[in-house]
Amino acid sequence: MRTPLVRVAFDEGEVFLKPENLQPIGSFKLRGAYNKIASLSPEQRQRGVIAYSSGNHAQGVAYAARAMGCHATIVMPDNSPRLKLEKTKALGAEIVIVGPASDERKEQAEELATEHGYALVPPYDDEAIIAGQGTMGLEIVEDLSDVSTVLVPVGGGGMISGISVAIKNLRPEARVFGIESELGAKAKASFEAGHRIAFPAEETSRTIADGLRTQSVGECNFEYIQHYVDGFISVSEEEIRKSIRRLAFEAHLIAEPSGAVPTAAALFHRDEFPSDGKTVAIVSGGNIAPELLKEVLGAQ
Repeated sequence: MRTPLVRVAFDEGEVFLKPENLQPIGSFKLRGAYNKIASLSPEQRQRGVIAYSSGNHAQGVAYAARAMGCHATIVMPDNSPRLKLEKTKALGAEIVIVGPASDERKEQAEELATEHGYALVPPYDDEAIIAGQGTMGLEIVEDLSDVSTVLVPVGGGGMISGISVAIKNLRPEARVFGIESELGAKAKASFEAGHRIAFPAEETSRTIADGLRTQSVGECNFEYIQHYVDGFISVSEEEIRKSIRRLAFEAHLIAEPSGAVPTAAALFHRDEFPSDGKTVAIVSGGNIAPELLKEVLGAQ
């Protein structure tokens, strides 16, 4: 689905939101998953596909596989939000549960792919996935030709890779910033060090933003980040919670924590990016557990 840009006048300043929570699966992940599975041969699709994910990519792969008539197996961590697990099952995917470490689910998926001949659909470190996510960047420039800054959440780096390539090639003067939780800002650390840095799972799993809990950015993703991304901003857990509330009450959008991270930067870190022009914040998904949403919206 081509999502619109929603113009919102927050007290802190005007922001254009890209509401990927409106996608059929509730997140942007459908773009990359569908593009990857569509690029497979009929023989590969007949054997089935496998993916590893904490939730949104799982749903994207399950949805796209069902749409193209192939079987999907998803390796998910035992700390996946129950809502995302149930939605993935409802889409017809077979679920394999492993521990919380992102490396563990990747290894399990690769083993099963070899054993059964499944085609692997990675969550971010893949050119077809990156190209699919990059369609957001194309849409942004088409809808807002004078965009000056784009704020993108960063987990494994697939989304920011695709978006930054599209933005920088179509509008080189625009700036692209990656946004992370300060409890697991591995992309920021990698960017500043000039090489990929992996964080331990017990550190990245502390953030409420479950979609950003990967331990490192992907290898090819980091190359795009180094070439196209202007910088990184880390936000606090309280800022993420406040942004979920602000998006609900002021923009009338339901965002999961990962999806609210760019808005947190737009609201509370305006001194860390050029905020005098037209700023776009990606709302990457809206698959938030009802009990968490109730808790966050009820907080003062």
